Amino acid sequence: MAQIEDPVTTLVRLLDTNIQVVKDDGSLADISVTTEWYDRELLKNVDGQVTVGLDHSEDQKLGFSATSRRRVGYARVKIWVVDKPGSAAKQIRNRLRQEVNRVVREKRTKPNQTLYSYRGVGASSTTHKAYYTESAFEPAPDAQEWTEFSAADYEKLWQSDDSRFSFSQSEDGEYSLLLFRIKIESDQKTVKKMVLRFEGYGDAPAGNGVTVKAWNSEVSAWQNAMSGTGDADEEVTLTLESSLTDFIDSEGYVYLLARTTNASNGSSPAVIHCDYADYMVTVEGITYVDMVSYRDTDDVRFKPYIWRTEFTVKTWLFEDVTVT
Repeated sequence: MAQIEDPVTTLVRLLDTNIQVVKDDGSLADISVTTEWYDRELLKNVDGQVTVGLDHSEDQKLGFSATSRRRVGYARVKIWVVDKPGSAAKQIRNRLRQEVNRVVREKRTKPNQTLYSYRGVGASSTTHKAYYTESAFEPAPDAQEWTEFSAADYEKLWQSDDSRFSFSQSEDGEYSLLLFRIKIESDQKTVKKMVLRFEGYGDAPAGNGVTVKAWNSEVSAWQNAMSGTGDADEEVTLTLESSLTDFIDSEGYVYLLARTTNASNGSSPAVIHCDYADYMVTVEGITYVDMVSYRDTDDVRFKPYIWRTEFTVKTWLFEDVTVT
C-alpha cells in the first residue's frame, strides 16, 4: 500500500503546477510556491511567492469501531508580492489571489492528482524529454540510438491540436519508435496510480496501429503493452496500479515507449505520428480541498510595500487504521 503524502506537500504541488498569472505585457509572472516561510531574497528574483503551512489538524472517527477515520486539516496559504519599480505589484497580488481561489475550487475533488504534460516544454527542460529512433527491437531508455526532439518538435506536443510530430523510416523489419521521459515530483512510495497517455497513430505495410509500454526499471524491461489500431489520432492509455515503485526509477523518472505496431517491409515505410502525451499521477493522501476564508494583510508601513493575502484552506484525508 502506498504511503500517505503530507497534505502540505500535496497543496504545494497543486498550486505550483496549476497557477498561471498573466502580466499586462502578456507574459507569465514568475511565481514561486514553497512551504513556509516568506523568503525576502527569493522575492528579489521572482514576481511573487506563495507559501503553504499547516495551521492545525483534527482527527475524527467514523463509526463506533474508530478504524475508519477522517483527518480534517486546515492549511495557511499566503501570498507575498513585494513592490518593485514598474512591477505593478499590487495588481499581480490581486491576480494571484484570484488564481489561488480558482485552483482550489476547480481541483477541490482531486487535489492528489497531478497532470504532467509537455505544455510549454522545450529542449532545455531537465524534467521532460522526448526522443525518436528506428529499430528492430525496443531499446532501453538509456540506449545510444535515441535522438532527442528539436525545439520545434517539442512544440508539437504542447497540446492536442492536430499539429503532430511524425517520424518515418523504411528499413526492412524495423519499427518507428518514440520515447517519453517525465520526472515525477512525488515520493515514489506515495504514488498509488499512474495513467500514461499517448495520442497519435501508426502506419505500416502490415497494418495500422501503435503500441505503448512502460519501462520497469526493476527488471529492465518494457511491460504492460496496450495497442491502438486506428489510422487517425486515437488515445492509447496505459494504467498502472500495482508495483508502481518498479516503474519509477531512482531519480523519479517514468518512461513511456510508443512504436508502430508493425515494422517497415523495406519498400513501404513505418510511420509514427504523435499529437500529444501526458501522465496523470495520483498519490495517497488528501482527496478533498476547499476554501474556508481569506483576507488581505498588506504591510505598507515601510517601503518596499509588501502586498499580502492570507487564506485558510480545508483538506480531508480518509484512512483505515489497522488494530493490532
